Amino acid sequence: MGDRAAAFSALGAQVVALEPQPEIRRWLVRLVGGRPGVTIRPEAVGSAPGTARLAVSHRTPTVSSLAERWTTALPEANPSFRQVRWEETVEVSVTTLDALIGTYGMPRFCKIDVEGFEAEVLAGLSRPLPGLSFEFVAGALDVPIACVRRLEALGRYELNAVRGEERRFVSERWLSPTEVVRWLERGTGDAPSGDVYARLLAPASYPSDGRLDG
Repeated sequence: MGDRAAAFSALGAQVVALEPQPEIRRWLVRLVGGRPGVTIRPEAVGSAPGTARLAVSHRTPTVSSLAERWTTALPEANPSFRQVRWEETVEVSVTTLDALIGTYGMPRFCKIDVEGFEAEVLAGLSRPLPGLSFEFVAGALDVPIACVRRLEALGRYELNAVRGEERRFVSERWLSPTEVVRWLERGTGDAPSGDVYARLLAPASYPSDGRLDG
């Protein structure tokens, strides 16, 4: 809902925010649209440019999604989604991270929170980003695992995680992709959702001690 865009803008960052839902985009424009250095685009992000069908939940618009499995399988796998309804689909324009980099340059940080479509977003990226985050949700943990694997193919990363909307990392140190995949495969402990953070490493070795709890 724009809180991260507002936070980065307040720090003086140049912000490019993408929101394909008209209602949410109007809120985003009211929140940060008038700030210098903020660009808001009416598009989704995916593996290739074009159009796609966005499943829209009017009562809970933050879980609207381009991922078909999100609306069909997730309500069975995650009890918190069993009352969610996606009442309609709308056609939206889709761009890619590569295209955005071509327009705006390489971002220092990229937040990817697209309700089960995160792996497709990273499929539209052909070079490593310095820093990024992507969401995980119980019942669809294959998605963040695919994201970690994609990052491994792009560059050398270390990662950490945040539960829900907390503002602290789960691990006291940054971890290897293998360690984070193992944590995701075990079910993320008591975290029903959250974000995985990744930062690109200079040539170095992963530390061998430490662990993710859960």
